[in-house]
Parts: sequence; C-alpha cells; structure tokens
Amino acid sequence: MNKFTNFYQGNETEAYKLLGCHKVAENTYHFAVWAPNAKAVCVIGDFNNWLVNHNKMELVDGIWQTTVEARAGDNYKFAITTQGGNILYKADPYARYCELRPGTASVIYDEEYEWNDSDWQAKMLKKDIYKSPVNIYEVHAGSWRRHYDGRLYSYRDLAKYLVPYVKKMGYTHVEFMPLTEHPFDGSWGYQVTGFFAPTSRYGTPNDLKYLIDKFHKAGIGVILDWVPAHFCKDAHGLMEFDGTCCYESADEHKKEHKSWGTRIFDYSRYEVQSFLISSAMYWLKEFHFDGIRVDAVASMLYLDYDRREGEWTPNKFGGNENLDAIDFLRKLSCNVFQACPYALFVAEESTAFPKVTHPTYVGGLGFNYKWNMGWMNDTLSYMQCDTLWRGDNHGKMTFSMCYAFSENYILPLSHDEVVHLKKSLINKMFGDYETKFRQLKAYMGFMYAHPGKKLNFMGNELAQWNEWNENKELDWMLLTFPKHDSHRQFIIDLNKTYKKYRALYQNEVDWDGFKWLIADDTKNSVLAFERIAKNGSKILVIINFSLYDYHKYGFFMDPGSYQLILNSDEFKYSGRGVEVATNVTTTEDGYAEFTIPASSVQYYYMPAKK
Repeated sequence: MNKFTNFYQGNETEAYKLLGCHKVAENTYHFAVWAPNAKAVCVIGDFNNWLVNHNKMELVDGIWQTTVEARAGDNYKFAITTQGGNILYKADPYARYCELRPGTASVIYDEEYEWNDSDWQAKMLKKDIYKSPVNIYEVHAGSWRRHYDGRLYSYRDLAKYLVPYVKKMGYTHVEFMPLTEHPFDGSWGYQVTGFFAPTSRYGTPNDLKYLIDKFHKAGIGVILDWVPAHFCKDAHGLMEFDGTCCYESADEHKKEHKSWGTRIFDYSRYEVQSFLISSAMYWLKEFHFDGIRVDAVASMLYLDYDRREGEWTPNKFGGNENLDAIDFLRKLSCNVFQACPYALFVAEESTAFPKVTHPTYVGGLGFNYKWNMGWMNDTLSYMQCDTLWRGDNHGKMTFSMCYAFSENYILPLSHDEVVHLKKSLINKMFGDYETKFRQLKAYMGFMYAHPGKKLNFMGNELAQWNEWNENKELDWMLLTFPKHDSHRQFIIDLNKTYKKYRALYQNEVDWDGFKWLIADDTKNSVLAFERIAKNGSKILVIINFSLYDYHKYGFFMDPGSYQLILNSDEFKYSGRGVEVATNVTTTEDGYAEFTIPASSVQYYYMPAKK
C-alpha cells in the first residue's frame, strides 16, 4: 500500500499533506498533483522563469511529482500537456496561498503559526451547543468596513476592529462568507478556485489565523461559509483539469449548473471525495474554524435541481435524489465531527428533504443544524404585507411551529435577503418611516424568541435603507441619526437578553420549551407564547404586529408573577413610550391583562418556582 491509497479510495482526510507544494529542505520544495489523464506535467514559476519542460514531473503511484529549488513567495503553476497535445496552465488545487487577483498563480507558502486558543478549544469540548445560545453575525469581509480611500480591510484590520465590535454587539459567533480564493469579487466568494487557500485579498494565511485567534480570545466562535456544490470555469481552475473531467462529472446531465455558469463536482469519484473532505478538514484543523456552513446543499441533493424535463436522468431507483451526493455528505459529516466534535455543521438547504440534521446511523445526512428558509420566507412575506390584510396571512407567523422540532434549525436573515432588488430588511417592513422602525424591532423580538438559533447579516443592526453592496462598506453614517443608533442599541440589548435567559435557548428540541398562549388572534395581529427553561423559569413573549395600541388585553398563562425585561417601545429605542406594566401578577387561574403598544414586542420573565 502506497501513501496515496486512501486518496484513491476516497478515505483521505488530509490530502493537503500529500499533494500540492511542501518544503523538504531549505529552498527546496516537493510538488505533487493529481492529473490522471495528462500526457505530461511540468511545474513552472518564478524559480525557473516560467519555462515549460524545465522542471518535468514524474508519474509516481499515479501522482505527478518532482522536487525543485525555489523560495517561499515564488509564484507557480502546473503546465499540463493533454493527450491531444494542448498545454493547460493550472493553479495548484492544493495551494495554500494564491497570487492577488487578477493574478491567478499559486504561491509557495510555508510560514508556521503559533496558536494561543487552547483554552477556547478546551472550553468548547465541554460545551453542549444544543443547549447553548447561538446568535451569529454574518460578515462579508470586503464590505463590512473599508479604509477612507476605499482599500479593503485586511485580516489584521478586522482583528483590530471587527472582533471588539462583534463582542460589543453581543453575538456568540461570526460567520464569514467564503474566504476561500476566488477570482471574481462579484461572486462574493461562492465561485471558488482555491479550496485550501484563504483569499489573498485580505492578507496571508497567517493573518487569517491571527484573526481567528483574536475572535477566540474574545470568546467568539468563527464559522466558514464553504462551497462543495460547484466550482467556477476559469481556465486556471479545476475545470477539465488535465483536459478531461477530473473534478466534475463527464455526464452531461450532471456536469454543469447552467444558470450559475459553474461545474458540479463528481461526488462518485473517490479522489474528489478525498479532495473535498480534506478541504473541510483543512479549515477545521489548520485554521481552527468552529464550524462550516455548507452552501447550496439542495443543489447537491437533487438530480433535477434547476433542470427542465429531459435535462436529467433519474437515479437507479427512479427518483430525483443524487445518491452519490447524499453518500458524500454523510461521509463528510462523520469526518467533520471526528475532527471537531463541537463543530457547527450547518446546511443551507431550502427544501423539505428529510432528516438533514439527523445522525447518519438513523438515515440522516449528519448535519447538526439547518437554515430554516421556510420560516424566513413566510415571516418576511407577512412583514411586507399591509396591516389591513395581515389577518388573512396570520398563519405565516405561526406555521413554522408545526415543524419547528423536525430538524435543528437556525433562523437566517442572511445576505441573500438584502440584495438583488429584494430590499433591505427595514425596507421590507410595512408602514411609514416611523412604523418601519417599530415593526422591525417587533419582528426581531419575534425572531429571538422563536425556537432556533439565530443568524443576522451585517447591517441589519443599523436598519440600513440601502441594499447591501459588496463594493462599498456598510452605511455607518446612519448611526449619527438617533433612530438608527437606538435600533442598534435594541439589537445589543436583545442579544444580551437572549444570552442571559436560558428559557430563550436551552430547550429547542420539543414542546417542553415552548407554549402557545395566543396563536389565533388574526383580527388584532397579536402573538403570545412562553419559552421555558429546564428549571421551569419562563419568558412570556407578547408581540403586537398591528398599528393600534391595545389596553386591558387579557389572556391566560401559567400562574405567577412576571417582570418586564425588554420592551421595544421604550423611549431609549426611539419608541413611543406607551406605559406598560413592569410587574404583572396573574390571578390564581393564570389570567392577566396587559397594555400592548402598537408594533412592539415585550419580554416578561418569571423565575423558576422553588
């Protein structure tokens, strides 16, 4: 058995240690590349003046290999001669660093990094993520902030400014949109060329490690948006790597996402499985990411995804499921949790595919969380609806509780919802200028009280009017306006409240943690429910989505005394300051009456009974 046996069998989890470029001595590097159908392969770069045939590679154990004299920082590519005699100039699929766009070469990089997060990792190993608060701040690194002259913030800049900001806001995690190398800024990183290389737009690999280290020191987890569903067709990338379909399927019905202009990985090929699994392991092990959000899972699961009749072939059972992709995802999940037991392994999956977050041994895909796209679509549709017609749409705010415990969910208000003429979050809210702010706070309060972990895209806390634009920073000047500044303060206090009270996060797997009190008041657009902790303490949540104040609004709940802990209508949040009860004691049978301001949310706390 040679050292590549596991690679060929689809069981290699650290292929990045076998292939690519590795230092073997001072100024001496070994290169290895998988190009099974190539006629010849050479490594070319700064070290040989880019001369083809100067450093020819030999085929050893099915892998093209050679050792050359070079220096750290040298650019290089593989010159691959196809069976037809054409020469393809390809970047290294396993490169750890890449030339700054628009350059497309790989870069020799061998700097070590000394981590300082052992305490964080030890703490996470003891943590039960299912019973812990998780509120994620989603970030596009290139447009959170920029220098005054328009230059991008570096990883080091983000360590200086983003880390304390996320800490101040009260988030538990940050999730970065793809940081893997990609040629086109407008793809937001979702069309990848470097599956092992952090993009050089923001600095070096060690700079990214430094950023993650700083997040961990601040007590904040870091999640990477990762894209195993497809890859771009740029000439230096993976497409027809040696003149044939190596990484993509040769089957025309499985080869390409035509509407995306990308190629689809061949999940049946063992070498591709080793490549992708090793990529995930690389980010978890070498960069200490605390989780991976897998993009576009639905596109992987279905053979007919975005395809018309006649453009796809049913599987061997006559169905539309991509059995190879399903098997791959199960294998991937097993490896993820073996490498990082506390990982957040999240599926962006937009269909009703069963058991996405169930263990593989019961037939699940093995993720531990899934984005709840149904909740997001329904509730945002409701919030855009004229209040005159909300009664007819009331079910959009309650339907998610019919399936809330079928999977482990994250409630996402992500970047996808604030671009491409979908309008910014505050602009989705119904009403005039004042009402939009109040409605947004009521909606955010509903989100944080609803079962499921939370994800908010950067800028949501600013109540930004403009849609997100990847070419410029967020509209930070809005914070000079009181309504926007007070909205951010509300999000800070909402985050603090969410993390402080166990009832809001501790039990999200069954009805023991949730109880409807008012679910069917379609006339008044009021919702009321309780969130319940393991020790019996409760958060009473009352939300008024109408434009009217309600006085002496009465209903039954668990008997006891409740204390107001959050009220979106307070003056400090630019509310109207309608007087509400700060302490409420029910009758013996649990009845109480409330004043409920228009477009508002209130949280009341009842401690556990002794």
